Amino acid sequence: MKIGKLLLPASGLLALGMSLWWLRRCYLVATVEGPSMEPTLRSGDRLLVRRTRRVRAGQIVVVKIPNPPAVDGLPPGLDPGDADKVRERSDPGWHLLVKRVVAVAGDPVPRRAFPALRDVPGAVVPPRALVVLGDNPDTSWDSRDFGFVRDDQFIGVMVRALPSA
Repeated sequence: MKIGKLLLPASGLLALGMSLWWLRRCYLVATVEGPSMEPTLRSGDRLLVRRTRRVRAGQIVVVKIPNPPAVDGLPPGLDPGDADKVRERSDPGWHLLVKRVVAVAGDPVPRRAFPALRDVPGAVVPPRALVVLGDNPDTSWDSRDFGFVRDDQFIGVMVRALPSA
């Protein structure tokens, strides 16, 4: 009888632990930094993001992009004199960005509006690639600067904005 009472709470804790593991594996919370997604999203907004491989044009996504080069192609607002600061940070060499998908695999490559894509081969976005753009393009570092987002750089799709804490 005592053994049964001890196992019930342990099995409940195991179920809770498995549920939390599943939630962390399927979802993440991202915080917007900077003005690149204004007016849709503002700096400090928190987003619930579903980790998935399915994405459509028009959706807001989180992508993982390698750190920018030392001078050319720096994100807006980062002066060339700050380039060393990018390298000195203890991050693993990439940034998580919140952007809107403008083209997915099979869509026409938007060459005119995206300088980094002007010389890519083919007329359509290749399999397992995306084109992303900030809603505030004047302040956004996006596919215009770094080209296609590969599937291994795609993290997930925004489900909804979360209420402020």
